[in-house]
Amino acid sequence: MSDYIISQIHFTDRCALAKVDALLVQEGLRRDANLDYTCAMYDSRGCVIATGSCFGNTLRCLAVSKSHQGEGLLNEILTHLMDVQYERGNIRLFLYTKINSAKFFEDLGFYEIARVDDALVFMENRKTGFADYLKGLVKAADDALPAQALCAKTDISRPGKASGKSAALVMNANPFTLGHQYLVERAASCCRILHLFILNEDTGLIPFSIRKKLVLAGVSHVPNVICHDSGPYIISGATFPSYFLKDEDMVIKSHAGLDITLFIQIAKALSVTSRFAGDEPYSHVTRIYNQIMAERLPAAGIDFTIFPRKEADGSPISASKVRQYLKEKNFDALDRLVPPSTLDYFKSDAAAPVLERIYHAEDVVHY
Repeated sequence: MSDYIISQIHFTDRCALAKVDALLVQEGLRRDANLDYTCAMYDSRGCVIATGSCFGNTLRCLAVSKSHQGEGLLNEILTHLMDVQYERGNIRLFLYTKINSAKFFEDLGFYEIARVDDALVFMENRKTGFADYLKGLVKAADDALPAQALCAKTDISRPGKASGKSAALVMNANPFTLGHQYLVERAASCCRILHLFILNEDTGLIPFSIRKKLVLAGVSHVPNVICHDSGPYIISGATFPSYFLKDEDMVIKSHAGLDITLFIQIAKALSVTSRFAGDEPYSHVTRIYNQIMAERLPAAGIDFTIFPRKEADGSPISASKVRQYLKEKNFDALDRLVPPSTLDYFKSDAAAPVLERIYHAEDVVHY
């Protein structure tokens, strides 16, 4: 261990954050927008010579000054961050690193899950973490199959498409709308089994437990759907590190590339041969995602189909619009945008804490 001091940096300490930022820039990085803990190592002159941060159960923004590399300081920063995570109860940890740093983290007990565009490596501290996740998905599907097998469907809207295939659909459903319901119904009509992945990170205004409850209620009439929590391997934008890349579109494209790399393995485990999505007139991020999926999934033998959005009052239904109406307490307008199960929830006393968050949010429309 070195004699240097490691201290937590509070996000109100602008002077310390400026020193951290300067070190990150020096090392070709930038401070991530999504952080909930940052630490710095100081030398005797008060200069920041190493830093690292956390967000959820990920480690990020790790850097050591060039003048101190080779002293084992990154090991000390990583040990400190892991202690912080263990105190939080986070035993399963993830990190992203550049290709040329992956070997260092392997020596510290992290294992590569995937890499994208020879730029980033996604790693975790469990050797069989991703393999165990895939086994869990297969078991969940096998447990559900006896009931689903009775519900084989023929695609009457797209003649010639195989009705015996398994397909996948990923949604955030923040909250579940008639547009989401329409997308599930369309996708389910095109396959024997539809694996519906619900993004399960609690980073939005509506908690995952509520979003999942509304999804399950909203698709209960569609018998050939198997719902899965996304877990840590179908990754939302909030957890993807943007500090490696300076161009925002490049961040989105790299995120999509990593997501697709992992999804291809998920699809292989579940014998999925098709993925569906809704078109995206509003979200720049989702639009780029769809473009990347259209380019890369067919090359991996996975069909990709985008369905037109369901409309109400002449415009596409969006969860952002629903959240805006909730913020305005305009429940009458929601009748045309959400299924009864979603509307009933938001009219119930149980929704009061969620509605309070929405009422006090500065921005409920995300692009």
